[in-house]
Amino acid sequence: MRRPAAEFRTTDYHTAGEPFRIVADGAPPLPGSTVAARRAALVRAIAAGSCEQDAARRLLVREPRGHAGMYGGFVVPPDDAGADFGVVFWHKDGYSTACGHGAMALGAWAVESGRVRVPQDGDAPVAVRIDVPSGRVTALVRRRAGRVAEVTFRNVPAVVSAARLPVAAGSFGTVEAGVAHAGACYVSVAAGALGLEVSRRALPRLTAAAREIRAALTGHQAVRHPGDPLLSGVYGVMFHEELPDTPAGPHQRSVTVFADGQIDRSPCGSGTSARLALLAGSGRMGVGDVLRHESVVGSVFTARLAGRAPDGVLTEITGTSHRTGEHLFTLEADDELGTGFLL
Repeated sequence: MRRPAAEFRTTDYHTAGEPFRIVADGAPPLPGSTVAARRAALVRAIAAGSCEQDAARRLLVREPRGHAGMYGGFVVPPDDAGADFGVVFWHKDGYSTACGHGAMALGAWAVESGRVRVPQDGDAPVAVRIDVPSGRVTALVRRRAGRVAEVTFRNVPAVVSAARLPVAAGSFGTVEAGVAHAGACYVSVAAGALGLEVSRRALPRLTAAAREIRAALTGHQAVRHPGDPLLSGVYGVMFHEELPDTPAGPHQRSVTVFADGQIDRSPCGSGTSARLALLAGSGRMGVGDVLRHESVVGSVFTARLAGRAPDGVLTEITGTSHRTGEHLFTLEADDELGTGFLL
């Protein structure tokens, strides 16, 4: 048997259909005293053309071991003793500042793997505190009969920077967008404004529109984070459509296009926080109201406006995360494809 040049062991989950690949051991050395600093170091390394630090991400996200829609994270030490661990998120194009579906998967993994101690009083919720590049978030893990039943993601505060911003979307014309920061910057556009619907068959057109919108907003004041330049810039473009309200609040279907055309299969955790901020700002939601948020594949998050803070609104996003497998990925020294490719 040929000896591998590199090995990476992962535990994979999906949250509402969106994959998340967890690397708890064997991640590359990441310099920095905080999670945000570690991410910044990796971003600088990529900009400088350094392949060594970024090789693990590329191997795990690219074919033949991954695919363009893969998402994951390196588990790292927390910023301080107030959190259980930290995570540096990654996708096909680099390293993100936030990932709600990933935090939910990590909460389920932390409880199921025993990394976070579970109380002995039956099905009491377990709070898993995670440091991410945009701050400290919590995954509240609820169990039934000793098994993880659902996870609630408590995000950093979400704040609206533009409620009704005209955006010249190239061949799609000018559309009205809402912009909100919820750990990352999300631009929200009604799919109907483009003459489209949120459906699988519309994804090529929605992806093209997202690229036009992202390009139009490059450097715009609205996509600059009010407190941290490292959180600035359009991360995701969300297209939504209205469905009949429920007794608890609005009901919408949406799809988020992030990175360079990557489709979120879930309703998007951090993006759902951004939707709540926009709905609260328009008066459609008050504290305690719940958004039923469907994805393009039919999975659902329930999202509650939990409160208000000086720097935005507080949100809680609830869904399910399921383990899909455990893997040992190898790279043999004579593998001519190296860390892989993207199509």
